Amino acid sequence: MQTIFKVDPWCIVEDELHKDDMRLSESIMSLGNGHMGMRGNFEETYTGDHHEGNYVAGVWFPDKTRVGWWKNGYPLYFGKVINAMNILSLRIRIDKEEIDLFKDETTYYRRVLDMHRGVLRREFTIEREHGLVHVQFERFVSAERPELLAISCRVKADYPCRITLFPEILADVQNEDSNYSESFWDLLGAEEEEDVAYITARTRENPFGTPRFTVTSAMGCAIYGEERKDHIETDKTRVMRKISFDVLAGEIVGVDKFVCVATDRDHSEAEIKNSAKAGIISALSTGYDALLREHERAWESRWEKADITIDGDDESQQGIRFNIFQLFSTYYGEDARLNIGPKGFTGEKYGGATYWDTEAYCLPMYLAIAGEKVAENLLKYRWLQLDGAYHNAREQGLPGALFPMVTFTGVECHNEWEITFEEIHRNNAIAYAIYHYTQYTGNREYLETMGIEVLLGIARFWMGRVHYSKRKGMYMIHGVTGPNEYENNVNNNWYTNRMTAWELSYTAEQLMTLSPERRAELHVSEDEIARMREISENMYLPYDKDLDVFVQHDTFLDKDLMHVDDLLPEDRPINQKWSWDRILRSCFIKQADTLQGLYFLEHLYDKEIIRRNYDFYEPMTVHESSLSPCVHSILAASIGYMDKAVEFYLRTARLDLDNINNDTRDGLHITSMSGSWLSIVQGFAGMRTSGGELAFTPHLPERWDSYSFKITYRERLIEVFVSKAETKVTRLSGEPLSIILNGEKMYI
Repeated sequence: MQTIFKVDPWCIVEDELHKDDMRLSESIMSLGNGHMGMRGNFEETYTGDHHEGNYVAGVWFPDKTRVGWWKNGYPLYFGKVINAMNILSLRIRIDKEEIDLFKDETTYYRRVLDMHRGVLRREFTIEREHGLVHVQFERFVSAERPELLAISCRVKADYPCRITLFPEILADVQNEDSNYSESFWDLLGAEEEEDVAYITARTRENPFGTPRFTVTSAMGCAIYGEERKDHIETDKTRVMRKISFDVLAGEIVGVDKFVCVATDRDHSEAEIKNSAKAGIISALSTGYDALLREHERAWESRWEKADITIDGDDESQQGIRFNIFQLFSTYYGEDARLNIGPKGFTGEKYGGATYWDTEAYCLPMYLAIAGEKVAENLLKYRWLQLDGAYHNAREQGLPGALFPMVTFTGVECHNEWEITFEEIHRNNAIAYAIYHYTQYTGNREYLETMGIEVLLGIARFWMGRVHYSKRKGMYMIHGVTGPNEYENNVNNNWYTNRMTAWELSYTAEQLMTLSPERRAELHVSEDEIARMREISENMYLPYDKDLDVFVQHDTFLDKDLMHVDDLLPEDRPINQKWSWDRILRSCFIKQADTLQGLYFLEHLYDKEIIRRNYDFYEPMTVHESSLSPCVHSILAASIGYMDKAVEFYLRTARLDLDNINNDTRDGLHITSMSGSWLSIVQGFAGMRTSGGELAFTPHLPERWDSYSFKITYRERLIEVFVSKAETKVTRLSGEPLSIILNGEKMYI
C-alpha cells in the first residue's frame, strides 16, 4: 500500500484533498496531549464521509455486552472511551453559503502535521462565483496546559463580501462504535458569562454501578479584524458565537478560538465550571502566539530526550518520529490513573481501554526516553487496580489476581469468551514489566512496596489455574489462548506455560529477599514459596526432539503445516478472507507466540535455540497483528538476519503511514507504534539490560548511512551513534558508568 502523504523527516504533508480517503487522513492527522485528543477532522462543515472523534482521557461508559449466548463469568459490560463534545467546530460562511470542501471546488489544498512543534496546519483556496476565498487553520492541544485546545482561523476573499465565523461547541454526539446506537451523554445545558460560553454534560446512568463523569467545555474567542456583528447563542446542545465581518477584497479577518475541557476526574463537580472559565481567561490573557510558544517549548524538551535520527532513509526517519509523536500525544505519564489505549485519541475501535500491549511493548520505550517516573506510573496503574484483578479471578472460581485483557478500572470488560476466559497470558506481561523496570533502573522500591503485591497476586492465580498431570508427572495449563489469537482453547501453550514458570520462580525469588515482617504482612508462608518453586520447576513445556523446537501447544504439529508463501494471493489477509473456523484449524500464526516468550526470556536461551525456533515459526506467521513485526525484527537482528530485521522494522514503523493493514481509517495502532523504537534500540542497536549492566551490540541497516538515539539510564543521559565508520556511546549527563559494547566492557 503506497502512502498518500509526502515523505518528510519532521512533517506529515497532505497536498491534495483525498475525499475518498478522508477517514485515513483524519486518523493520521490526529492530535492529543494525554488529557484529551481528537481525530484530524475539519473545523468547518464537511458533509462527505468522515468519522468525527473527540475524546477525553479516563472518561468512558459501560456499553451493554452483546453476546449470542450468555455464560457464567461473562463481563456485564464492554467498557469504551466515548466520543465527547465536538470542540473543533468553526464553521465559515461566505455571504449566504457555508464552506464545505466536499462540495466546494478547491484550487489549492495543503495540510501539514508538524511533529516537532506538535501543530496541525491547513490551508486551502476555493472558487466561488465572484472570486477566490483563502482559508488558513492552525491548531494545537497544549502540551503545557492539558485542558486547553487552541485554534487559529484566518479568512481572506479576493472580492468584497460578508464573512461570518461560527466558533462553537457541539454536545449532542454519538459513538460510531456502539452496540445499540445509543447516546452516552445527558446534556445539562449551556450558559454565557463574561464572553465565556460553557456547556456541560454527564455520562448517562447505567445499571452496572460504574462512575458517571461530568465534563464542562468552556469557549472564548479573540477576534482578528473589525467585526460588524458579534453575539453568543446557547441552547441545551451547543454554544455558538456568531462573528460577522463586511470585508474589502484582500482583507484578512479571523478568530482565535480557545476551549478548556474540565472534568470531575480532576476537579470537584462544584469547581468544574470555574476551572474551565479560569483556563479560558488565562488563555485569552496570554494570547495565541504566546500559548503556542510555550507548547512548542514543551515538545522541544520531549524531543531533546526522545528523538531518533536516521540518515539516508527519509521513510524510516518519518516513520519513527510519527510513532513517537503519536505515543507522546496519547500518554506522557502525568496521571497514574491513565494508560495507553490501542487507538489512543484517534478512533473508537478496541474501546480505548487498557490491554497487555502497554507492559509488553510500550513500557520499555517510555522507561528509556520519558523517564523512570513515567514508567513507574504505568506500573502503578496496575497496582491501583489490584482489587479488580482479584475480582476477575473470583469470577473464574480461582484464587489470586487475574489482570484484565480490557479494562478501565481493573475489572474485565471484554465480551469475547476466548479473550476473557482464556487469553490469561496477559498476567505474565505485567509481571515481566516489573522485572524489566527493576533490571533497567536498579531501583527496587516499587518492587518491594507495590510490585511484590502484584507479583504475588499473579502467582497465586497461577497456582490455582495449573493442574497436575499424574500421567506426565508435571504441571499443565489447559484451555487457553496464547498470543496467537488464531488458535483458541488449546492445551499447554508453550508461551503461557513458560512465562508462568518464570513468573512463579521470579516471585519466589523476590519474596525471599523481603524481611520476615514484610512476608508476614503479605500472609506468605515458606510452604507457599516452596509450592511456587515446585510448580515452576515441574511445568510441562511442549518440545519436539526431532525438530528440536519448542511446540506452540500440544497438537500444533498435528496441523497441516505449510508456509505463508504457499497461500494464494487472494487468500491474504486471511482474517478478511477466511471464516474464523478455517483460521482456527490452520497452522497460520497471527503474531509472535513461542517467539514472544523467547523475546522476553532471551537472556535464558542461546542464539542457536532462538534461531531454530525463528526458522520454524516465522514462515508460518501472517503478521496480521500490528504487534507482530517488532518482535520478529528484534529477534532477527539478534541472530544476524538483518534483511528480515529491516523488513519488519519498516512494517512496524510505517504501518499507519502506508496503511499496510488497510485499517488505519479506524484509528492509529498506537500501542504497536512503540515497536518501531524497540526495533531500532533493542534490534539494530542490540540494547540489553537483563544482566544488570547496560549492553549494546550495534548493527547498521545497509539502506541507512547512520542512526543515533538517546536514552535515560539510571539518571544518566546517554547518546548512541552508529555509522558505517564507527559506533560511539557518549554520556551526556550524570555520573560515569561502565557499559558493555560488543562484548567488551568500557567506561563512559
